[in-house]
Amino acid sequence: MKLLVKFNLVFLVVFAVGLALAATVARELLREDAKQEVVDRARLLMENSVVASTYTANQVRPLLETQMKYTFLPQSVPQFAATETLIALRDKYPEYHYKAAMLNPTNPRDRAVDWEADIIARFVQQPTQTEFIGTRDTPTGPALYIARAITITNPGCLVCHSTPAAAPKTMIDHYGPNNGFGWTLNEPLGAHIVSVPMDVPLQRADRSLAVVVGLLAAVFLLIGGTLNLMLWRLVIRPVSQLSAISDRVSLGDLEAPEFSTRSRDEIGVLAESIARMRKSLVHAMKLLDT
Repeated sequence: MKLLVKFNLVFLVVFAVGLALAATVARELLREDAKQEVVDRARLLMENSVVASTYTANQVRPLLETQMKYTFLPQSVPQFAATETLIALRDKYPEYHYKAAMLNPTNPRDRAVDWEADIIARFVQQPTQTEFIGTRDTPTGPALYIARAITITNPGCLVCHSTPAAAPKTMIDHYGPNNGFGWTLNEPLGAHIVSVPMDVPLQRADRSLAVVVGLLAAVFLLIGGTLNLMLWRLVIRPVSQLSAISDRVSLGDLEAPEFSTRSRDEIGVLAESIARMRKSLVHAMKLLDT
């Protein structure tokens, strides 16, 4: 096997291993950045729901107290306001989702589905945990969710949710007496859940990975081509010429041309050694002839 073939085989092995390691590390870093981007978006939506709820509780609800005596207005409920705000957002971004999921909600649309009930159960099992982050599969692709527990800490909030007899009549007329009662203080009753799609950031990460891998491959190929050219010009071609001259001299061809080089590297030293050996051989043969 020729030297250039051996060199290229070793180079290809190193290239493949190095490219695989670089691609693996780059993929993990890019996907982690994509996930962090999705988490930031989810946190922004979560904070938006908190702001909407706080604004409703502090500024809207007091203005509706008089009307609430005659008819129940769901717009006065903080979670209703947060949900409506993000429902409006879904008109433009349908993959983004927010829900104040409850095990026993007053408004039926807030009832937790199976996977949301599992999250609420985790809050019940781990009461000190304030937030969970996870991923789930959806019809449109993987989605990341952030969940925060819904816990009642203000006894005044239980006026509407302890028993049907204690609740305002207008609320009973609007939602009925069967849901949203029996709530207790300081226990997880539900969860704010924000769900954000991950397919677009992950696709962008994969495209970036393809660019990175392509650039690394191009750099490796450029380096490999340069090294091949240098190896051929500086080592293989001179050694081949020296080998051919040595063969001719070893067969008695004393008219073989000398190998001329100005380099002072190892090839130049080898050429000088062969030239001295040739002169010594010529001198010895002349002595034998005499």
